[in-house]
Amino acid sequence: MPTLHLTGPLGTSISVDVPEDRDLLSVLRRYGRQGWTSGEIPAGGISLPLAMADTFDWSLIGARPYTTPDGEQAVIHKGQSYKRRELDEVDTKKIKLPRIVKYSRGARPTDPTHLKEGEEGGVQYVTLISFRGGGRVIEAYQDPGATAQPR
Repeated sequence: MPTLHLTGPLGTSISVDVPEDRDLLSVLRRYGRQGWTSGEIPAGGISLPLAMADTFDWSLIGARPYTTPDGEQAVIHKGQSYKRRELDEVDTKKIKLPRIVKYSRGARPTDPTHLKEGEEGGVQYVTLISFRGGGRVIEAYQDPGATAQPR
């Protein structure tokens, strides 16, 4: 029987036994909608295919999407707000970068060094998740409500 080890929004830790492997994601979604998280976000953030930028199920990582008063898309994860940033494709003789959609926030002095991106002394960010490239959509990680809506 698999067990999920979760941390709540107030720092409480619990372990949840899941009777069947096939139920892992549904249990994770149920707790994630309440802000419970499992594991840590890696340095540089989670990386998924660009095609999932609008259909990712945020409850899988315990995050909640919202729209700021200025109309910007963002998510709350572990009490931190990460803003959606869209970086257009760059294709020059010197550099070629794909289009990227990422959720990041400004780094704080208290953030671990390995999580900070950017030049020291300049503007630095912490990335929660980035969507890039033409990889295949991971159906199990899509928001069932977002994928059911016609596009």
